[in-house]
Amino acid sequence: MSQTTKRKFPKVESHLQTPRRCTEVKNAVDLLCVMERHGDRTAFTYYKGKELADLSYAQFTAMIRDTAAGLEALGFAGKRIALIGESSPEWLCMYLAVLAGGGVIIPLDKELAVEEIANFLIRAKADAIAFSTSFSEKFADLTEKAPALQLLIPFSVAETLQPKNAVLCCDLPQLIADGRTKTEYLFPDTDVNALAEFLFTSGTTGTSKCVMLSQKNIFSVVTAAAQTVDFCPEDTVVSILPLHHTYELACTMAELDYGMHICINDSLRHLIRNFEKFQPTGLVLVPLIVNTMYKKIWSEAAKQKKTKKLKMGILLSNALRKIGIDRRAQMFAEVRQAFGGKLVKIISGGAAISPEVITAMDDFGIAVYEGYGITECAPLTCVTPYYARKCGSVGPSVPCCKVRIFADGAEAQAFSEGEIQIHGDNVMLGYCDDAEANAAAFTEDGWFRTGDVGYMDRDGYVYITGRLKSVIVLESGKNVFPEEIEEYLSHIDFIAESVVLGRKQGEHVVLTAVVYPAYPKFPPESKQDEVEATIRKAILALNKKLPGFKQIQQVEFRNTEFEKTTTKKIKRHLVK
Repeated sequence: MSQTTKRKFPKVESHLQTPRRCTEVKNAVDLLCVMERHGDRTAFTYYKGKELADLSYAQFTAMIRDTAAGLEALGFAGKRIALIGESSPEWLCMYLAVLAGGGVIIPLDKELAVEEIANFLIRAKADAIAFSTSFSEKFADLTEKAPALQLLIPFSVAETLQPKNAVLCCDLPQLIADGRTKTEYLFPDTDVNALAEFLFTSGTTGTSKCVMLSQKNIFSVVTAAAQTVDFCPEDTVVSILPLHHTYELACTMAELDYGMHICINDSLRHLIRNFEKFQPTGLVLVPLIVNTMYKKIWSEAAKQKKTKKLKMGILLSNALRKIGIDRRAQMFAEVRQAFGGKLVKIISGGAAISPEVITAMDDFGIAVYEGYGITECAPLTCVTPYYARKCGSVGPSVPCCKVRIFADGAEAQAFSEGEIQIHGDNVMLGYCDDAEANAAAFTEDGWFRTGDVGYMDRDGYVYITGRLKSVIVLESGKNVFPEEIEEYLSHIDFIAESVVLGRKQGEHVVLTAVVYPAYPKFPPESKQDEVEATIRKAILALNKKLPGFKQIQQVEFRNTEFEKTTTKKIKRHLVK
């Protein structure tokens, strides 16, 4: 794993490094103070029913203060409060109010079944739960499943909500109204090193763990994101990913630090419509959506019989850029109009994104910046800085932490593969009630073991190559990281999804691709054996380009999509 490999590295794309106009925040109260200074600027545009509504920074901060005061009036300041629902100002208000009031917040995935929600509430010892009104009917018997709950907080007036157990029920508007009467309310002093948040991991490789974070963990990342990501106060962003996703949450709080305009997308079905309405300059996305956007560009070009014209335009544009003339905004105005017409930057995280897609989006004048994080690090650890991109790298470590590559009992040299390890203010307090997992998660000298494999170049830029847990060890002793092979397979048009496994057959390990075909790419009359034959032929062609030990020896087919987490990662441990 530690052997040095000859690699070709992209040239750094450098821009003028200008100071970021952000403020360092150490806790939730700090962030509120910063937001108050933004005054009447619009913080959020969002759907209230079918109509669009605006909320200023002054209104939003007042809402947070009143919510915190209302919780104190009910005797729930400093308590453990779970939070679930669609992205909204109310969701973020509750998150910040609980933290600012000295409590512990427990964000939950809105796609979870009620039984799973109850299990997580029990594990985190939640005292209360705040939720979108869409959950009201589902939660009627939640107090029976999680009997320790003492308070239910629906986001809007809930006259019909009648919990089966005798617990308090106070909707958010009433909570805010009660808090507004506490004119002398002051936020308590908080210990930034104390427990502030429980986060449950997505569970792509097994059972979810309960991560414990402090405000120091959370807000060191918020400040680091604001310092390194290509944000500016004049930007408009569309919030697409769910706020319980810690990557989206950290970026959103960095955007609030800047005083940016945040537009909340109401549904993926309405995304193109909302791009047109909101005209974003920036987006925070996962690779799945970036890839979809890229494919949409070319499918529309094919539909309009403009593929050749678009390719010629790219060649001409790139030739002009080599002599210092950038006409991408004018030449590809029609392409960019599908995303509102003003989009110039995308922050991508959560999984690896193909360098080819990054380069292709850049051809149209849309810069893609990769980042890398993990729930246990709140989550940001690396990001491509706004002033120096390297395509294919997730960037150097952010200011709040250090990264090292560790292999064979020592820190690896530049360009050598090993485990990515993290040390810094963003690293979690630990896993809740799991001494065994905690012991395995940290090295003897206190570095967090990510379980991810990669290497670092001489400039400190990190490259991700795989996961230790998914590595396939062949009889030859060679290691194969399935993510690398899956990336190659993703470029085959006839394959929608794939997982690469090492099947044990007697004494041998057989490199096996489990494939879900892209059925819409085939003629409607195609038979299954024709689909399979086409894919096998494409994989044989791919094998010719790969080293012998990385070649796929066996192909298995499935007729349904792989089961995924709500952040669209395949649950590898369920693939048998």
